[in-house]
Amino acid sequence: MTAFSRYIGIDYSGAETPESSLKGLRVYCAVGESEAKEVAPPPSPRKYWTRRGIAHWLAERLAEDVPTIVGIDHGFSFPLRYFEVNRLPPDWSAFLEDFQRHWPTDAEHTYVDFVRDGLAGNGAARTGNSHWRRMTEQRAGSAKSVFHFDVQGSVAKSTHAGIPWLLYLRKQLGSRLHFWPFDGWSIPAGKSAVVEAYPSLWKHAFPADDRTPDQHDAFTVASWLSEADRSGQLARYLQPNLTPPERMVAGVEGWILGVG
Repeated sequence: MTAFSRYIGIDYSGAETPESSLKGLRVYCAVGESEAKEVAPPPSPRKYWTRRGIAHWLAERLAEDVPTIVGIDHGFSFPLRYFEVNRLPPDWSAFLEDFQRHWPTDAEHTYVDFVRDGLAGNGAARTGNSHWRRMTEQRAGSAKSVFHFDVQGSVAKSTHAGIPWLLYLRKQLGSRLHFWPFDGWSIPAGKSAVVEAYPSLWKHAFPADDRTPDQHDAFTVASWLSEADRSGQLARYLQPNLTPPERMVAGVEGWILGVG
């Protein structure tokens, strides 16, 4: 018995603005036991997805009565040290609101670098250190800090661009949508969920065929979620082997699905 009937993988990008058509933004979806297929953006002059377009599309899909799990490859939260330095309560919902106020990267015509450079928002009041890593990043080994900008393989820009859209989905769907693990390690039956994914954990298990690296990352996430649910592995990965204190930390910092 599977927990979900639809599996969505998203390869994210923090480039340019929320309205920019980005080749690096890719969406794949698997329904039931079918192979994951690429989802094209709605017809428009733009060839590729925009971050705003993906958020609106997800809100529509997740409002449907179809249990869906979505894996997105950017950080959903920050290291505990960030909360301590900025004197923030260890509460993810409050973090989302506070971050969006300081880093309004979902605003029109706004680059992440505009906030970094002080041209928009107030990013200087909410910065982190590239040496700070979440517990899940330490366990994953190769995962970089969410504050490690301007290096190959960095998720810092996509994380800073993507977090405000998590807040958007939370506001749009409320309790209908489960953000794992912030809303609990167990996802209630029949409810849709959003998880943090790290395609590097799984992509070597799937032949790339003629897909670009961005396409293959999104394909990998959707395919792995589908296969793991049908094999029973997904339920195990949703309950990583963590001590109670570690679970408390991860409940604030987030956790990459598949990291042991």
